[in-house]
Amino acid sequence: MSSLPVKVFKQTDTGRREEIANHPIAKLLNEAPNGWQPAATFKRLMTMDCLLQPYGAFCQVNRVGDGRVYELLRLDPRLSSVVVNYANYEPLYALKTSGNDAAREIPASQILHFASPAYDQTRGLIGENRDVIGLAIVLERFANQLFLNGAKPSGIMSVPKTWVKETLDKAKAGFSASHSGSSAGGTAWITDDMKFQQLMLSATDAQYIELRNFMLGEISRVFKVSPHLLMVSERNAARSIEALEQEFLSFSLLPHLIAQQQEFTLKLLTEEERDAGITIEFDTTHLVKADFLQRSQALQAAVSSRIMTPNEARDLGWSLGPIDGGNVLENPWTSSAHAGGKLNTGNDNNDQEDTAQ
Repeated sequence: MSSLPVKVFKQTDTGRREEIANHPIAKLLNEAPNGWQPAATFKRLMTMDCLLQPYGAFCQVNRVGDGRVYELLRLDPRLSSVVVNYANYEPLYALKTSGNDAAREIPASQILHFASPAYDQTRGLIGENRDVIGLAIVLERFANQLFLNGAKPSGIMSVPKTWVKETLDKAKAGFSASHSGSSAGGTAWITDDMKFQQLMLSATDAQYIELRNFMLGEISRVFKVSPHLLMVSERNAARSIEALEQEFLSFSLLPHLIAQQQEFTLKLLTEEERDAGITIEFDTTHLVKADFLQRSQALQAAVSSRIMTPNEARDLGWSLGPIDGGNVLENPWTSSAHAGGKLNTGNDNNDQEDTAQ
């Protein structure tokens, strides 16, 4: 999310979209939202808050006198809490910086709110799935304890009733020193009066590795992240890298992208700009780029089919600048694209039709 550029588009009268490269909102979201934080850090932390915090992520929008957005300030949940009141359907926000200060109300138009994907906003995604994550933590602690004790199972050591506490403490300390930590793995030597009975299951019996992989899959389902991104390669089907990237974009990123860009459009643009067809969107083209040959063939087919102009293909495929005559929406491999044996340089479709007539 933090690596994706954000672009501002305007829909023209002909139905096409044009990028507004010098829009001030694009500068805030791609360079620096404020005077001390890069845009990539801002977008990364906001997305992390959305996934990990109850209610999601919050950002205060500061405007200057004419209503222009001046800066975006992420509200760190570790330093301050945002109270959300849905009593009247429209959310009301109040910022509380400390336990002694009264909460300060903030209008909804001045808050970017990336809501948690959880059903219960008060618990968040982590709260709703705490049992799944808790089991993974238990397995991690079990592994630490298992290998700390030399990967040996615990058990019961039986001693005669006649042993006094001092004798029992010495035997316990001596046995633990000889068979745990760096001394683990040796042969156990016990007296005739002591008996050892295994209690815990071994790592094989507990199917520890299988459980760990299963928990990785469970947590990946919580965040809707493909297992191959968690380095669980044995679960992958025989699919290309392009297919995996498209899957990650469609099922993992796209819901967050749409929610964030709609919030950007609603809160950062004026009503006049929205009525004029201006929108804010993430650019995801580099996530789904195929290899050079496939990309070239796909863009060539799009230009030949009059789906894209050559300049649009150059920009989408390789971020190259426009060329003369590249805005003509025509198949360059047919004679209709030529006049007098030369491509209609600089003409649009209407000029071509007039020339043909």
